[in-house]
Amino acid sequence: MQKRTVFRLAAGTVAAGAATFAYASLVERNLFTLRRFDVPVLATDAEPLRILHLSDLHMTPDQRRKQRWVASLAATDPDLVVVTGDNLAHPGGVPGVLRALQPLLDVPGAFVFGSNDYRGPVWKNPLSYVLPEREYVQGVDLPTEDLREVLVGAGWADLNNARTTIKAGGRTVELVGVDDPHVERDDYGSVAGPTSEQADLSIGLTHSPEPPLLDEMAADGFQLLLAGHTHGGQVCVPFYGALTTNCDLPLSMAKGLHRWPNSDAWLHVSAGVGTHPTAPIRFACRPEASLLTLIPR
Repeated sequence: MQKRTVFRLAAGTVAAGAATFAYASLVERNLFTLRRFDVPVLATDAEPLRILHLSDLHMTPDQRRKQRWVASLAATDPDLVVVTGDNLAHPGGVPGVLRALQPLLDVPGAFVFGSNDYRGPVWKNPLSYVLPEREYVQGVDLPTEDLREVLVGAGWADLNNARTTIKAGGRTVELVGVDDPHVERDDYGSVAGPTSEQADLSIGLTHSPEPPLLDEMAADGFQLLLAGHTHGGQVCVPFYGALTTNCDLPLSMAKGLHRWPNSDAWLHVSAGVGTHPTAPIRFACRPEASLLTLIPR
């Protein structure tokens, strides 16, 4: 092969790589998308109930485009809003989260936290996501309690290792949640137990979708399990999918709606709205929120 041909191939490869990176960092990570799913969990003849599922906002103060898009989701007219953690990515992120969620705060809501609601992001080798897990590296403290105060003050249920019942869409909804199991803050044992026969619907929340936890929630009778954390893989291979879930969840469940194995429960994993600030890219995995329409079984 002539040197000129080798040079052209090398130059073409570099150019293609640069173009892909530019697209992933400048274009796709801002292509916010609303996913819609029907979930058959309600009793026969029940009216549909709409849940807006948000996760992984990873908010910094200057992300006004993201804030406007999340705020616009109030137009979906949800009956319940569920947020599954990693809202913050900066010590000054709470006002941005509030701007994003403000139009939704009059709707019944519930939330759990992820690790990045407690500690800020720390740069790490991107390959660490697909290599054997090492000790969790903690960043700067984040204003967790300020965020909690805003959400609880709006009447949303704090489900970090907690359990409660709320009214949403005229239905009685039983909710259980844990703090982030990815950093061992979860304590499902303190809130575990069979679901209530008086509830019309039962939902479990966690940031990281760890299979042993999901097994326990499903065994207790929770019909719908909601999680985030995976970013859907964030950088995916077209026509193949995610290369990692950053937890023990199978790659095939990195995002979207799935029947949880050996149970009657459904699992929805959000690919998330944001990205880790030290890896601000997405490829073949757009940022998203999901509108789940619960329908009769």
